[in-house]
This record gives sequence, structure tokens and C-alpha cells, in this order.
Amino acid sequence: ALELKHLRCLVAIVDTGSFTDAGHALGMSQAAVSRTLAGLESLLGVRLLDRTSRSVAPTAAGVRALARARVLLAGTEEFVREATTGHTRLHIGHAWSAFGRHTTEFQRRWHEQHPGTELRLIRHNTPTGGLAEGLCDLAVIRAPIDLAPWSHTRIGTEARYVAMASDDPWARRRSVRLDEIPNRVLAIDRRTGTTALDLWPERGRPTVEFTQDIDDWLAAIATGRRVGLTPQGTAAQYRRDGITYRPLRGAEP
Repeated sequence: ALELKHLRCLVAIVDTGSFTDAGHALGMSQAAVSRTLAGLESLLGVRLLDRTSRSVAPTAAGVRALARARVLLAGTEEFVREATTGHTRLHIGHAWSAFGRHTTEFQRRWHEQHPGTELRLIRHNTPTGGLAEGLCDLAVIRAPIDLAPWSHTRIGTEARYVAMASDDPWARRRSVRLDEIPNRVLAIDRRTGTTALDLWPERGRPTVEFTQDIDDWLAAIATGRRVGLTPQGTAAQYRRDGITYRPLRGAEP
């Protein structure tokens, strides 16, 4: 079975340039280093190092294995550090907009109140903002999905806004009604969007064009041929030239 000692041995040989020096760095004999590397090559079924009496160099397969070994060892070290000293880094995932207009204040307060724990807000283009994929510790989720697999709580609601091109006739208005939307082509983010067609009666629904993520969604709207519905947080976090947001009337948050 693959063990961490195999990875440490490969890295040490390349970094020190010899089996002898790798043994010194690892506290092993040269023979033990040779056996460990041979075991790794046997497990993988490929030759990882080209060896001569004067030099050691990774093969093409060795270069790839070495890069992966460094990542795995770094992750192991971080795991041990967090397990023994406490959680020093918190990853909060989101598909878009994070905490909306509260994002900057949240980050600043976190730094003031938890200086020993680094906060990272990371965008993942999945309905759970990376939570289901194991890419974050917590997530801000807006998509209407089943949250039963996770502990969760509601942290707020957001008013709905209409996103449109800045030269759209609606941009001159203060707000837009929900029953006006079916007159336009509606852009909806297929994976992480929050707009459902049941906002309208079955026979009065807008034509829909799907996009793949927030950037595609904004680009589609900027053309002027489509509009979009979105929580207020998007209007706060994605202020872009060519895009205007107006409050939507007649819809629940």
C-alpha cells in the first residue's frame, strides 16, 4: 500500500540530489532509501528516477509524481497542524455574491474578532458553493436545494432585483413588475441560479435561455437581448459597466 514514507523518500532524493543525502535528511540508511523508492516504483508500475553514479533525475513520470507528492505532503502537514493547534483557516464557499452587501463588513469584523483564524471566501460554481464537493468548511447557499444532508440555518433574506443592460428602456425606471418579465427573454443560471419559473402562472411564463455561471449570465444580459432576476446581493457584488439593477415588485424575497 502507498504510504507517506514513499512520497517523502521521492521528494528527499530529488531535493538533495542523492540517495545518501536523502537518507541523512530522513534518518534512514542509503539501502532503506533505495528499498523505499523501489517499493514506490513497483506500486506505480513506472520508473520515477534515472540514476547514474553521479546524478539522479526524475523521469517524465517522476516529474508528475513528484509534483503530486509535494501537494499531498503539504496537505498532510496542514492537517496535522490544524489538528494539533486548532483551526487556523476557515474556507467559506459560495456560488456568487458571498454575503452580498455585507461581505466587506463581515470580512473586516472577522479579522478583528478572530485574528488567529484566516478567513477565505472562495467561489465554486456548484449549487452548494463547494460544500458537497468537500471544497470548503461552510457555504453560503442561495440555490433552492435540499439542505437535509447538512447542518444549516437561515442567515437572512434578500429582495429580488432585475438585471438589465444599462441602455435598456427599463433602466430609466425606478422598478420593474414581476408580471412584465414574461415580455422579455429571461437568462437563468442553470447550475446555481435562484429564479424558478413557478414565479409565474404556467401559461404566462417568459422564454428562458440558460447560462453556465455568473459571468456567462452577466455577459448575456449585457447584450441587451436578455434580462435576469437575482437577489440583491448580486447588485452589490457585481457592479459592472453595461449592467443596471432595478428592484423587482410583486415577488417574494
